[in-house]
Amino acid sequence: MPLPLILGGAAAIAGAVGIGSAVHGGVKMKEANDTMKWAESKHRESITGFETQNKKTTADMDRLGKKELEILDSFQKFSNIFEQIHNRPEFKPYEKENVSIPAYNAEELKQVSVGAGVLLGGLGGAAVGTAGGFAAAGATTAAVMALGTASTGTAIASLSGVAATNATLAALGGGAIAAGGGGIALGTTILGAATLGVGILVGGVIFNVTGSKLSNKADEAFKQAKKEETEVRKICRYMRTLSDAESRFEDALQTVDKIYRRHLEKLGDLVVLSGKTDWNDYSDAEKKLTENTALLVGLLYSMCKVQLVLQSNSATELNRVNEEEINASREAAKNFLADSGLSALV
Repeated sequence: MPLPLILGGAAAIAGAVGIGSAVHGGVKMKEANDTMKWAESKHRESITGFETQNKKTTADMDRLGKKELEILDSFQKFSNIFEQIHNRPEFKPYEKENVSIPAYNAEELKQVSVGAGVLLGGLGGAAVGTAGGFAAAGATTAAVMALGTASTGTAIASLSGVAATNATLAALGGGAIAAGGGGIALGTTILGAATLGVGILVGGVIFNVTGSKLSNKADEAFKQAKKEETEVRKICRYMRTLSDAESRFEDALQTVDKIYRRHLEKLGDLVVLSGKTDWNDYSDAEKKLTENTALLVGLLYSMCKVQLVLQSNSATELNRVNEEEINASREAAKNFLADSGLSALV
């Protein structure tokens, strides 16, 4: 065969192989490009979904936390009125059908109301999620801790604004770093109070979707996006569960608080405006009003103790919504209002 034909044939074959390689390479490049586009799309979806749910859950919990602190703060007004009543009997704790309401304790109410006032004063300049963190950890506990001592040895109650709030966060976080605790940083993390936090008390799960970047390798980016999507779904389910539980609990709390506020106003009119301060001069209705107001205070005190979130002991597990205690508190409130005839006032 003439050499030119052989060379021509070889060239044709080589050309065909070259074209085939180019086509295959082009297909691979397109697949890689499509994979990167899919990964980037999933990444944006994950960020948007997380941020939307995080914003809602944080707002829900912040609203509840602030409400609880306002309720606890109001106990000072109740105590001021109640202490003016002379010759009053010592009211016993309420114990009936799984409902337990503590007896009036002037010192406890003073501590929790002062502490709540301190924390309320610091919410204005605090990070988003701080009030919700107090609700998650139990607002009554947080308020009592606000009367503790900061790592500097200064009484927290003597501080003001954000300084007091931060000191309380540090206490809830295990104390100052110098004392072996986690300090404000850990307290803030535990309470989910960081502005770019991952929701309220998400737990030990390490999650950093906001601002994270995908790998520039298609296969790695695909894996990252899938893992991120799984984590986001898990955390968003948790936050939806927390928001639902918060809503049910807040409804019950609002119901009791509404009745309590009416009683407190009437008791104030009786004692302060009318000047009736001797228990022996009270009618049966006035005695019942006084006793019910004290019981409502005890009920609200107990409700604000509820820790909405239980912390996980594992670094890879989400925390748990405290459904059992939330439901028990709601049921106790419902049963007390029905038994005392106050349900009709709702």
